[in-house]
Amino acid sequence: MSEKIIDANKPIGVFDSGIGGLTVVKEIRRFLPHEDILYLGDTLRCPYGPRPLPEVRKYAIEISEFLYKKGIKALVVACNTASSAALEDLKERYPDIPVLGVVEPGARAALLYTKNKRVGVIGTVGTIGSGAYEKALKTIDQEVIVISKATPELVDYVERGEISGPRIEAVVRNYLSDMLKSGLDTLILGCTHYPLIQGVIEKVVGAGVKVVSSASETARELNAILSDRRLLKTEGNGKLKLMVTDGSEIFLSLGREFLGQEVREVYTIKLKEVERV
Repeated sequence: MSEKIIDANKPIGVFDSGIGGLTVVKEIRRFLPHEDILYLGDTLRCPYGPRPLPEVRKYAIEISEFLYKKGIKALVVACNTASSAALEDLKERYPDIPVLGVVEPGARAALLYTKNKRVGVIGTVGTIGSGAYEKALKTIDQEVIVISKATPELVDYVERGEISGPRIEAVVRNYLSDMLKSGLDTLILGCTHYPLIQGVIEKVVGAGVKVVSSASETARELNAILSDRRLLKTEGNGKLKLMVTDGSEIFLSLGREFLGQEVREVYTIKLKEVERV
């Protein structure tokens, strides 16, 4: 069977449960400024982290199918919980386009940075409970010691826009104090919400710990994949369309704070439109 020809002018599809996936969008736009992006935040069912992984898998397939039928040339699962629950299923479902998650790029980068092979991971209950990062890290290097901790309260702070100040700094310190005693020298932000508070996290862990954002590493990997497959757009200013399943006004406000004034509109997609595709 001949390989399906993908149009390089098609957009990249990106999804997350909420605002966190915009950290990945920001990095994609930095590395790939000519690319058009369709982003869907499943804000009505956010957060995914506390939900059972089979339920998250169902949601991820629904959203991916919605984006796929819009005519995308690549799919980025910009959610650690959804990557843990559904990435392999999505790769099998859409063999004609690149499908990329955020777990493996972050794991590979952490192993390049660590010197003592003690790597910390913070994320949602679902991501940490799945063991996805530990599996990804140990697949590459069996000697690495992985120190993982679920830090779900941080997602709540980000979703309501409280990304700095003494309250969130105190929460971060409380979460990380025991982890830092383990001697880790690298910390993976295993939730796409967390780069929004990376400054706070770096202040708490200090200069001796390298903080790895899965968002930037995913964008680097996407760049390499599209380049290898000759799917890069090389001209024009990329367009960004933001869609949510609820709360467009809050999303617009937070999106502008994070991405700037280029965020002019957020479209609300009725959940039934996603579910019935």
